[in-house]
Amino acid sequence: MVNAPMDAGPDAGPLAEVIRGDLVESVHLGHLVVLDPSGRPVVQVGNPTAPIWPRSSLKPLQLLAMLRAGLELPDRLLALASASHNGEQFHLEGVLQILGSVGLGSGALRNTPDLPLYPPAALDWHIAPHDGGPGPAPLAQNCSGKHAAMLATCLTQGWDIETYLSPEHPLQRAVRGTILELTGDTELVMHTTVDGCGAPLFSTTLLGLARAFSTLGAAPTEDVRSHEARAARAISAHPEMVGGTGRDVTLAMQAVPGLVAKDGAEGVYAAGLPDGSALAFKVLDGSARARPAILAAALRAAGAAGLPGVYPGGLDGLGRVPVLGGGRPVGEVRAVFADAYAEGRR
Repeated sequence: MVNAPMDAGPDAGPLAEVIRGDLVESVHLGHLVVLDPSGRPVVQVGNPTAPIWPRSSLKPLQLLAMLRAGLELPDRLLALASASHNGEQFHLEGVLQILGSVGLGSGALRNTPDLPLYPPAALDWHIAPHDGGPGPAPLAQNCSGKHAAMLATCLTQGWDIETYLSPEHPLQRAVRGTILELTGDTELVMHTTVDGCGAPLFSTTLLGLARAFSTLGAAPTEDVRSHEARAARAISAHPEMVGGTGRDVTLAMQAVPGLVAKDGAEGVYAAGLPDGSALAFKVLDGSARARPAILAAALRAAGAAGLPGVYPGGLDGLGRVPVLGGGRPVGEVRAVFADAYAEGRR
């Protein structure tokens, strides 16, 4: 019998509605928490203490573990180490730079072969010569920056690079310890499996994930001795490396100064602000469709203000997800938990 990490059904609450014309066509249920700067939950939907697979939202914590183990790279490459990147040319070149810094090539990567996420980049991969193209390759897969940094960390420490994906490898034990420390979760809620890229995946709670991003977001970036600050500075300063063209995680960090954000597969998101406010959510059906609308509403609840120069309407622009009919907008995806929050503030 499978022990499901999330007690999905009864506790979940509505996070977003899909509106077509004048009817609600679909509803996305899930779990969400927003923390104020003191760490107090100010918005909760569903059960934020249920264990979840945080998927790639863990990457900033994996990066922190690598920095603590001696990884040293320029900030833009550290951002790439925490990325689920598009596979654009600058991403691929960055991965090769990370590997080259320790004398390795793309053949050392052990992540799952794939094509670039970004359709124009996938087309380029097919028609232009690349290292590993034109078919699926580890270099093109969106987690290759993380895997390249893991290899570089191992060589820095003198650890074996053939077994770096084993949960018992010193690197993965360091990652596990860092996750437990920053989330404040306990061994009792931690499950272990394998992520899509082949790396070990450790469960968290949404509350713990939000606490971890609060620590990262609030780390004083001027403190050159702080690994947390180094990770936060790299990620927020180079959002194009974390996602890429058109990605909501990149657009959010471009819109909100100092934001540290990371998307994850199956409807997961986490973000931290410089004042210590933070959020984390999981869309129960795993859909990415509603994530921008939920993210924008959660950021507003956390007190973030988007730059109107990045989006017309600031965070409203970031969270605008049109529903199309005949190629034109006939509705929208709308975050609904924000209504209850606004009522509670009156």
